[in-house]
Formats: sequence, structure tokens, C-alpha cells
Amino acid sequence: MAGGPSRRTATLVAVAVVLGWLVVGAIAGPYAGRLGDVATNDNTAFLPTNAEATRAQDLSAGFETRQTTPALVVYERTTGITPADQQRIQADAARFAQVSGVVTPLPPPIVSQDHQAVQVIVPIESVGGERIRQVVAQLRDIVGADRDGLTVDVAGPAGLLGDLIQVFTAIDGPLLLVTLVVVLVILLIVYRSPVLWIFPLLAAGMSYSLAAIFVYHLADHGVIKLNGQAQGILTVLVFGAGTDYALLLIARHREELHRHERPWDALKAAWRGAAQAIIASGVTVILSLLCLLLSSLNSNRALGPVVAVGIAATLLVMLTFLPALLLLGGRWAFWPRRPRFDHADPQAEHGVWGRVAGFVARRARAVWLVTAVALAVLTLGLTQLDITALGQSQQFTRSTDSAAGQEVIARHFPAGTGSPATIFTNQATAQQVAQVAQGVPGVSSVRPVTETGPGGPPAPNAPPKVVDGRVQLEATLTDPPDSHAAERTIRNLREAVHKVPGAGTVVGGFTAVDVDTADAAARDRNVIIPVVLLVIAVILALLLRALVAPILLIATVVLSFLATLGLCALIFRYLLDFPGVDQSFPLFAFVFLVALGIDYNIFLMSRVREESVRRGTRAGVLAGLAVTGGVITSAGIVLAATFSALAVLPLVVLVELGVAVAVGVLLDTIVVRSLLVPALAYDLGPTLWWPSKLSRVVRDGDRSGTEVGRAR
Repeated sequence: MAGGPSRRTATLVAVAVVLGWLVVGAIAGPYAGRLGDVATNDNTAFLPTNAEATRAQDLSAGFETRQTTPALVVYERTTGITPADQQRIQADAARFAQVSGVVTPLPPPIVSQDHQAVQVIVPIESVGGERIRQVVAQLRDIVGADRDGLTVDVAGPAGLLGDLIQVFTAIDGPLLLVTLVVVLVILLIVYRSPVLWIFPLLAAGMSYSLAAIFVYHLADHGVIKLNGQAQGILTVLVFGAGTDYALLLIARHREELHRHERPWDALKAAWRGAAQAIIASGVTVILSLLCLLLSSLNSNRALGPVVAVGIAATLLVMLTFLPALLLLGGRWAFWPRRPRFDHADPQAEHGVWGRVAGFVARRARAVWLVTAVALAVLTLGLTQLDITALGQSQQFTRSTDSAAGQEVIARHFPAGTGSPATIFTNQATAQQVAQVAQGVPGVSSVRPVTETGPGGPPAPNAPPKVVDGRVQLEATLTDPPDSHAAERTIRNLREAVHKVPGAGTVVGGFTAVDVDTADAAARDRNVIIPVVLLVIAVILALLLRALVAPILLIATVVLSFLATLGLCALIFRYLLDFPGVDQSFPLFAFVFLVALGIDYNIFLMSRVREESVRRGTRAGVLAGLAVTGGVITSAGIVLAATFSALAVLPLVVLVELGVAVAVGVLLDTIVVRSLLVPALAYDLGPTLWWPSKLSRVVRDGDRSGTEVGRAR
């Protein structure tokens, strides 16, 4: 037994590792269902501190005893509001005022000019998104179902926030279940074994539990911010990436079992061969996600650390817990296709991918030219990509109460009623600023906040409320507060009132939040994308010990990313009929697609380099493609399928991200990694590894690469 521990010792170590991880899982497991308890889904909290809307939010604190978020309860009867309807509305308003969290006194109900609708503004204390959701739920319970043709909806900023949080609180169960089922089905198809699928699925579940306990405590102590979007992405990414890493290690272990009689020796060789690629892949994803810390949006900064923690937990589990399971499972875990100790060439088991490698060798230049042109054609779809701030009725894939209510408001009232733009200006210039604001197209009316406060009954000739020498004005917009037209009005309003000398004007409100978020998102794309590319280039250069190969790989992944966006733009517009893509979509899609897409190139090229040292570059390319083809394709399908699970959520932005990552990963796996990259690498030959010594080593496989390909 020289050269390693005895079988008994190795088994005891593996048992100890597995038992240790099971204890960790028992402690961490319950936290997977408690992440929603520490999630924050208040949109205004995601803005940068220097945004104008954030400054306005801070200034508003002096004008209100309590910060409020308005719910708009809107009643509609198309034949006209009846006296009985008015009595019901008055009774409902009295019950609204009794709900804990509602700021009283309520303003009187507002009747539309056509007398077909009535609107009740219900200010809700802004004490947190979850509390607002609970109050909105109580308001909806009070109004109940529609009565005799009178429809009732709870809309406005509070209604929208309530609907969003309701979706996010329901993420854990359905999304986790769909993800588990998808991974299970694919593993059964890949392994065709009644046993082996248990190992990667158990390891992925352990990774998620470990990530959950860390994320929970970090969020609970205020170190990171967790929101529903980050929570959903964490789930699919941990299971998707974890299964990918497991597939790579298990495939390499199967190879080594043909070469080594003892499973311990095979596992050591497999770990040494796969760990470098797995670690490089994980570090690439982690560092790419941490680049989101450069974002000016708190929501983006929250996503980076949350998902980075998930990938770090996945790396730790897959490189310790999974190997221990494989050692205990031995050869019988692969039953009924148990690998034998026969020194078989692993390439012999990859007939399909061996033929693909032969095709690449025979037509290398034509292959990469055709695939590159095909991807370039797909980028033309970018002309159909409409980057926008999705409106209230556009954020959901199904109808919601808040969206229906907003449509009623738009039919019968100035659409901005109940969600005005707030203007803070110096007292001396307040009248001039109000006149300027009233003259901006898209502004319906402007009124000052009086001493009675915005929620109290109007007092005749009441003076404006003055706080620290400032006055607050409320500008009602003619368009819905979440519309493009309202955003243009806010931009025009800011431009107009900022020109008033000495006014020190600050414009905020619901629509202003959307405007500042869009501006911050555009800035983030321009800053973060180049940094991510630089980080990936450095990692690839260190891994492959070359400069040409990293440039080639990054160029192919960027081309794949642009092609994916072009294809997705057509899918969103013509198949899914989405109104556009959310302003956060391009950055998130880039970070995930490039970081995850480069993974498959790392898996391929690390093996190509290993084979090139022994065989020569061109022969190494063919061997690397043949050996890794099956496992990388399986890994890509797993990751694409897990991100597709986001489609079960009724939020357009998460459906778009899930579709984009799924499409992009499949494009990377099937086209870029299988054809474009190998063909380019084969065509370049040893130059691929410049300036390392390997670029100056020419072996038989390089001199007769074409002949080798034909021989296949």
C-alpha cells in the first residue's frame, strides 16, 4: 500500500468528512427557508445616497411627522357612482383609518369629473416593505370582492410594493422545488444510474444550505443587503453551478478509474486534474460578481456579495464533501455502467465528440469563420432591444390588483394623482418655482404642503409649511407615475426649476426614483463591464500562462453575449410580447453570461493545455474537445435548465434574465465552446500559448494536425 493511505484509512477519513458535513447541513438547512425574513424590498432603499430622489426623501422627513407611502384605493362603476356606492366608500375609508400603520386623518375621497370613479388616498407609514405589504393586504380584505358592478382595486406605490413583496416572499418554495426537479431529471438522463445522481444533488443541496446560513447572518447583521431578486438568483445559481462542478469532477473521476486500480488513487488524480479548472471557474464568477460592488445602486451592490457567498460555499462543498461521497461510493456508484481498471483511453468512450473533433480538424478555418459570422448576424437583433424602466402594469407577467387599479386611475383622473412629484425649494423662491413648475408640459397642478400636512383636510388660505427655510411643493402629473411620459416630465421639471436662481431646488417622488435608477444603471454598465472583462482576462492569463489564448476566449464570449442579447430581443418582442427589458437587465445579463460562459472555456482550455503539454497544441485541442465535450455539454444544459426555472416567477425582469442566461449558456456550450473556440485554437496552433514556452514547442501533433484530424 505504499504511495498513499490504506483503504481503511481513506474510508475513515471520507466517513469523517461526510459526517462533518451532515452536521453542518443539519445546522444550516433551516436557514434556507428563512432568507425571506431578512430580505429588504423597499425600492427607495436601493438608490445611491447622492441621487436627487434620495436627497428629496431625506428632506421630506422634516415635513411629515411620519414618512408615508400612499396606497390608492380606487372604485369604478362605468354607469356612474351611485349614492349607495358613496356610502360604502365612506364606510371603507373609516375602516381604513383604523388599520394600524395608516397615517390619519385621511384626505376626503376624490370623485372623477365623469363621476364614474372615486379615489381614496391612504398614506401608510414607511416602516419597511414587509409592513407596508401587510397593511395593503388588510386594505384589500376590507374592500373585499367587487359588488354589483362596482370594482375596487388597491394601487399606487404601496399597492405595487405589496404585490412585488408578495411575489418575492413566495420565491423559496416553488423556485427551489422546480430547480430540484430540473436538476434531478437531467442527472438521471446524464448518468443513467439509480445511485450516482444522489451525490451531485446532495452536494448542491449542502452548498445551498451553507450559503443560506452565511447570507442570513450577514444580512441580519447589516453587512449585506438581501432582496427578493438576489434571493431567487442565489437559488438557481448555486444549484446550477454546483451541479456543473460536480459533473466535471465526476467525469474526471470516471476517467481515472480506468487508469487506477484503487478508487483512492483515481480520486486523487481526478481532484488534481479537475480542481484547478473548478477553482479558476469559481474564482472568476466570484470576482466578476464582486465587481457589482462598484455599482451606484444599492440593489446591484446587494446582489454581488450575496451570490459570491453562494459560489464560495459551492466551491468548498464540491471540493470536499463530493470527493468524500465519491470515495465511499467507489465503482459501484456508477452501476450499471461501472468503469473498469483497464487503462482504456478515455477518448475511446467519446465517439460523438471524437467525430466533432475530427470535423474541426478538417475544416478549422471554415468552422470558426462560419460560426463567427452566424453569431454576428444574431447581434443584429440588438436593434430590437428596448431598454426601459418597466411600468407598474408591465413588471408582472400576469394581472395584479395594483396594475388594474393604475389603469382605472389613468382612465378617470390625472394619472399622477396620489403619487405627485415632490419639489423642495427655498422659501423666498417658492412662488416663482411653483409658477415655473406649473408651466412644464405634463404637470397638471402644483400646490404647497401646508401646516396641516399633506394627509390632513385642506385649510382655507393656510400658509405653506416651512422647515429649515424650505417649502415643499407637490406637482401632480398628467401621466401615470411609472410611464415614459412621466419620466420625461420629471426630467423637464428638474431642468426648469433648477434654473431658478438661488432656489436650491430638489425634485423627488415615485417617478423621480425611476429616473435616478435609470441614470445610475446606465452609469453602472459603463463602469462595471470593462472591469469585469479585465478581471476575467487576468484570471485566464494566470490559468493558461499565456496572453493570446485569454484574448481569444474573451473575444468569443463577448461575441456570444452580444448574439444572445440580439436573439433574446427578438424572443422578448415577438414570442413573449414583453414591452422591453428592464434597465438592470443588460448589466446582470453581462455579468452572469460572461462569468458563466467563460466557465466552459476554462473547463475546455485547461484540459487542452494539459493535453498540449503531452501531445502538442493541435492534437491537444482535439483531445481536450473529445474528452470534455460530453460533460461540458451536460453542464451547460443543467445550468440553462436551472436558470429557466426563473420563468415560474411572475416577474418580467427575472423571466428575462432566466431566458437570457439559458439561451446564452446553450449558445456558449453548443456553438462557442464546441466549434468556435476549438477551431480558432486549432488554426492558431502553438501560437495560442504565446508568450509561454509552450508556444515554442512544436510536436508531431502540431506538424501533422490535419492528418490526425482526418485519421479520426
